[in-house]
Amino acid sequence: MVWPHSFPDLREAARRRLPGFLFNYVDGGSFAEIALARNSAAVSAVTLRQKVLNDVSNADLSTTIFGEKLAMPIMLAPIGMGGILARRGEIQALRAADANGVPMVLSTVTLCSAQEVAATTGLPFWFQLYMAKDRGFVVDLLAQIKALGCRQLFMTVDLPTPGPRWRDQRSGLSGPPGFAGQWRRWTEILTHPGWAWDVGVRGRPHTLGNLVPLMQGNLKLNDFLKWSGQNFDPSVTWKDLAFIRDHWDGTLVLKGIMDPDDARKVADLGADGLVVSNHGGRQLDGTVGTAEALPAVVDAVGDRLEVLVDGGIRNGLDVLRMLALGAKGVMIGRPWAFALAAGGEEAVSRMLAQFAVELRSGLALTGCARVADAGPHLLNPAPGKAPVAP
Repeated sequence: MVWPHSFPDLREAARRRLPGFLFNYVDGGSFAEIALARNSAAVSAVTLRQKVLNDVSNADLSTTIFGEKLAMPIMLAPIGMGGILARRGEIQALRAADANGVPMVLSTVTLCSAQEVAATTGLPFWFQLYMAKDRGFVVDLLAQIKALGCRQLFMTVDLPTPGPRWRDQRSGLSGPPGFAGQWRRWTEILTHPGWAWDVGVRGRPHTLGNLVPLMQGNLKLNDFLKWSGQNFDPSVTWKDLAFIRDHWDGTLVLKGIMDPDDARKVADLGADGLVVSNHGGRQLDGTVGTAEALPAVVDAVGDRLEVLVDGGIRNGLDVLRMLALGAKGVMIGRPWAFALAAGGEEAVSRMLAQFAVELRSGLALTGCARVADAGPHLLNPAPGKAPVAP
């Protein structure tokens, strides 16, 4: 087998492996997917200064984020229903992340519950929270993940209501209703026998594990979009952060910040960090790319918060681009999701190792030996200066 290495390779391998409605769920964005395209375009448009004759022999990719030492400034972003891409997929992904010295942020809406992940792997993880209307459920969930040893909480704030995803409607994941939709999904499943046997049959139960207590039973995967529309709380405001702080004494990070004024509010309210994110282009289809939004957010908060970013990051050089724009670290979503679908734990581990090779190369070619050396001085043009002539 020739292992895929680049993001396009992984995407194509996942496309062949997955039923169409699942591939499109991961691959797609909201509305016409303009924000999705802008994310990648904005990252690729960042140009770097090539610097030579610097001693880069002692390369060091490590960094410290929220008090934890990471092998490189990368985290696996939370992905809803990620566990359906491979058999008990979140467990496989966490093992790969740990083997490469980086954290995984487990989603509220995972296939495997936090308890199952902890019991099966014995590994630490970070956790992402959606605020549900049922505050009792939120309190219980926070207590559970704290009891499992989790100390980093990422509260997603850019989903007061789900953005319409036309591709999911066309593919049959969220429409049409009734027999027609079921027939379309089953046709896709039966024409992908490898996934159907390994995940569809051997990967049961197909429930969203963390939500079972809220639903008082099993929540089927095709009920997810309906559930999110009914249970995510559009009334959440800044004052609700006090509620979270009352029940969470660990690290608190707000994910989904694109506006400098919002970033200042995050700092004023005593959070520990934020993630510049437009939900991977899956919510408001009218935003700029996250690479475009990042510098203004970094300037707005200074050193008051640790600033992370996601969206459009496809390789290790893209990681360096985001570091040059001021991010402390990056979160990757679709790369690990496609790797997981393509080849499970081993493919995710290989993907992360490839990111490390690419990041190390990018650092060396810009004259840096360490991640700590990366910054705005690598940009061409540097902030406030004209481009360096070729």
